[in-house]
Amino acid sequence: MATQTLVMPGEVLSGDILPIPSNRSVALKLGPGLRHIPPSTVTTTLAGPLCVDRKKNAVWVENNRGRYIPQPNDVVIASVHHSSTDWYHCAITPHTAFALLPQLAFEGATKKTRPQLTSGSLIYARILSASKHLDPEIVCYNPSTGKSEGMGELRGGMVFDVSLGMARRLLLNKQREEGGLVVLDELAGELAFEIAVGRNGKVWVKADGVKATLVVGKALQDTDRDALGVNEQKRLVKKLLRQT
Repeated sequence: MATQTLVMPGEVLSGDILPIPSNRSVALKLGPGLRHIPPSTVTTTLAGPLCVDRKKNAVWVENNRGRYIPQPNDVVIASVHHSSTDWYHCAITPHTAFALLPQLAFEGATKKTRPQLTSGSLIYARILSASKHLDPEIVCYNPSTGKSEGMGELRGGMVFDVSLGMARRLLLNKQREEGGLVVLDELAGELAFEIAVGRNGKVWVKADGVKATLVVGKALQDTDRDALGVNEQKRLVKKLLRQT
């Protein structure tokens, strides 16, 4: 589980704060709000709680109100803006450059079998590379396995906006223990739905009908906006289900 310390922009992180992996060959993973200055200096670029996960050898600055900054290995929900000969140009956020998605960057894709995406198509993708000097590149498979693992075109459903912090919590393996979230478990007991969460603050939901989809989206947004605790999330879900 991650521990937290409040930091301000421009601080240099001391070595005793950074996680020490049990396996020295495992690289330190820097998330949003941090910058590496070679050879070994790490500075902060955002104000907020500094989160350190020693088990995963990861560190990042939590900032719910900041803009999303693309980071390698993040999963995101993007929309296709236009295409060129070999690329799809995709919007991740309104304020960042279009991300480049190779037209063959899908599991098993060939020129004959590649998805035919059009303007407005939604995709669930992983950021392969990103820097302030180059446009982000995204792919719809896990580079380590070559498998899609749920990534690709998202058909139907609706997209809801949540804070960056809420998106991170929804992506945790143990949402209740590590993120204080039970809202999805409570909803899943009563509704059948699919969900994809992007680290860029986008959540795609597809349920059996528009009303059910809206219930799931509203439950997530209300939990996020009102910072609801576990018991409050349970009451919210019961209330929303009674209204459907």
